[in-house]
Amino acid sequence: MHEDNHDPLDAAEQLARLDPRAAAEAIRTLACDADLDPEYRINAAEQLARFDPRAAAEAFRTLACDAGLDPEYRINAAEQLPELDSRAVAEALRAIAIDAGLDPEYRINAAEQLAELHSRPTV
Repeated sequence: MHEDNHDPLDAAEQLARLDPRAAAEAIRTLACDADLDPEYRINAAEQLARFDPRAAAEAFRTLACDAGLDPEYRINAAEQLPELDSRAVAEALRAIAIDAGLDPEYRINAAEQLAELHSRPTV
């Protein structure tokens, strides 16, 4: 019997060589698993962006809007969104800006980024 000592993200990356679609699904599952460490989930979402940018955007949006996560992780996730989905980044920043449970510094930072996002010219 073969014993696999790889972590799931490594295994999913190896799967990408054989079946990119299956790898994307495996990585998406990891990125959205609330039981995993947030840093691990962010790493998974970063990898997912290579295979499925739309799914990566959803994973980052979910992380950024998760009031149970440390604000650093939430902001990190929100900052990854602009290249993937401008609507998702607005939703994520809005969730952080209005979260009364967060330190005002985080809320102000998110509100400033949201204002900047809305002041950019649309193409």
